[in-house]
Amino acid sequence: MLSTKGKSKIIAFPLSVFETADTKEDLEDWLLSQNPDFIKRMRKAREDDIHGKGKDWELLKKELCIK
Repeated sequence: MLSTKGKSKIIAFPLSVFETADTKEDLEDWLLSQNPDFIKRMRKAREDDIHGKGKDWELLKKELCIK
């Protein structure tokens, strides 16, 4: 169960997903793959990348102070 601002939410996984997941990250990946908003954002990012609208990785790392 996940609690947010005093409200409880139940997150349900198909048993087959839960049984085959080796890590918490596997479960997170499955959840993201089921999220229509996430899929839409990833498709938009891919389309931008195909059309050369993405940012240079080195420039982005500098902007975000990532080493």
